Amino acid sequence: MKTVVVGGGVIGLATAWRAARLGVTVTVIDPAPASKASHASAGMLPPGHEQLLSQEHVLRLCMTSRDLFPSFAAELEEFAPSGFRRDGVLDAAFDEDALGGLERQEALQDTLKIRTERLSPKEIGELEPNLAPALGGLLSPDDGSVDPRVLNASLITAIEALGGTVVRRSVVRVGDHVVTLDNGDTVAFDRVVLAAGCWTHQIEGLPEGVIPEIRPVKGQILRLHSNPPVLNVTTRAFSKGTSLYLVPRLGGELVVGSTYEERGYDETVTADGTRGLLERAAQVIPGVGALRFAEITAALRPGSPDELPVIGPTTVPDVYLASGHFRMGVQLTPVTADAMAAYLTDTEPDPVVLPFTPLRFS
Repeated sequence: MKTVVVGGGVIGLATAWRAARLGVTVTVIDPAPASKASHASAGMLPPGHEQLLSQEHVLRLCMTSRDLFPSFAAELEEFAPSGFRRDGVLDAAFDEDALGGLERQEALQDTLKIRTERLSPKEIGELEPNLAPALGGLLSPDDGSVDPRVLNASLITAIEALGGTVVRRSVVRVGDHVVTLDNGDTVAFDRVVLAAGCWTHQIEGLPEGVIPEIRPVKGQILRLHSNPPVLNVTTRAFSKGTSLYLVPRLGGELVVGSTYEERGYDETVTADGTRGLLERAAQVIPGVGALRFAEITAALRPGSPDELPVIGPTTVPDVYLASGHFRMGVQLTPVTADAMAAYLTDTEPDPVVLPFTPLRFS
């Protein structure tokens, strides 16, 4: 069975790896693998959030992926480091509304049997002395983060170790069991997975309506650096109806994100984006201005028409979709990759992915 995966982001790479483990011959095609949305992502792996209370099917998908991540990472580490850390996520409230939100979140996590510790302002200060005073917080000690840049590099290593191929070209057309590249070359397939993020629907050759429009949503993400690290655990800071996420790396990097901008395919890094993130970070970490500026990156999140993932077979035989993960691509990587590998090997995927079929748009 020869499978072509169009798109070398974390979803496409993980799908190819999991399929290759099951004996599928895989070819990943992408002009610049591991360079788009997942390259910019902070890789936060949070527990459930109160916003998911009204979307039970999304909540179940997230919880299934959460449960899969430790084994997913452990298996990948047979080939290379995964970048996975399970050392806790702190949710800190900086105003009364946010404190009320944490109470609802704590109730949700109790229902989901997610281990949670309620922290007083003093306890937050002891855990994270560089944070501004918070009104209260929740610590989820079994959650954490993954470094997507490490993860993507390891996935490429694992794919190639299992005999897979990564082709650095663009797919411009899907035909009858063949894809055409931007240089005119063709690659035959038995099955094809379209996982090219917000560029997926721009691939030609399929009947209208088979691929829903996956719109780009720009996010700018800041990276700072300090030695020693300014934070100990991944932190979500809630105030004024918004959240700021702060993801520390062991080497001293701090990822701060992110903006949300409907600007089409504009990937420009802007002064406004940088200033906004720095100002918000300074409200949470008063000493952030002393940290070394490392990088600011802009990337395009893939948003489906209903802003939910699109996972599974299309109306065209042997053509599959794995796209539209919006803000949750890294978080939903294990459950998506396992589901796609199941489809590609004619086995039943986990039922949690069934509501996310592409057929819902047909």
